[in-house]
Amino acid sequence: MTESLKIGIAGCAGRMGRLLLTASLQNPQFQLIGGTVRSGHPAAGKDIGFLLGCSDLGLKIVTDAAALFPHLDVFIDFSSPEASVHHSALAQEAGVALVIGTTGLNQAQEQKLKAAAQHIPLVYAANTSIGVTLLQALVRQAAAHLPVEWDIEIFEMHHRHKVDAPSGTALALGRAAAQGREVDHDRVAVLTRTGKTGLRPEGAIGYASLRGGDVVGDHTVIFAGPKERIELAHKAGGRDIYAEGALHAALWVCRQKPGLYSMHDVLGIQ
Repeated sequence: MTESLKIGIAGCAGRMGRLLLTASLQNPQFQLIGGTVRSGHPAAGKDIGFLLGCSDLGLKIVTDAAALFPHLDVFIDFSSPEASVHHSALAQEAGVALVIGTTGLNQAQEQKLKAAAQHIPLVYAANTSIGVTLLQALVRQAAAHLPVEWDIEIFEMHHRHKVDAPSGTALALGRAAAQGREVDHDRVAVLTRTGKTGLRPEGAIGYASLRGGDVVGDHTVIFAGPKERIELAHKAGGRDIYAEGALHAALWVCRQKPGLYSMHDVLGIQ
């Protein structure tokens, strides 16, 4: 029997963190070692069972991630851009594989992940859902085959607590469309519209974001052509799909050489 992988969870008191705790405890392929929270969090120093509403598990919640890394095989991080960059440096130092699902990183922060990935295997994905990963591949294929006269618009809606827009998943879908058309995404992306915008530029990739309620995540890519329209969509029924995908990525990344990987690599999608 293969020895279980020792795993740690960043931001374990958050919504995704708790789902990852539960999923890793239920999966015999993993041995949960511990989780982290930010300094001053009320859960700091408590047992992980406190977060899950069960008896003590003998696993402490820590604020010093550096103390956790020497005991891990893999670390999963859905926290904040600043924390993810910090954790990538700790993972590099400890030789620990990393799965990062944090969104909202800027280019400088992404460059730091790329630097860390020269030394450790690192999966960086705006969305760890298996369905969304397949959707990206379909969007890229559709964009490659449809002429530029077909306008591309990306619609996304999330819960009221989401702090970044467009979502990281929406941007990933837009980049997939740009790859299909072999154009520079940042040059053709239209992230917001207000006032008199003028005619829609040919070849633009437009975005629309809604926030409200408890919507987990809806994404639709619209290809609007003359007299017909194609819509490719994904609707998340629960946040546990991201936890399940992240664990799938964690199992995969531990077998890889150092490098920066995506969920497409994890699923073997060309």
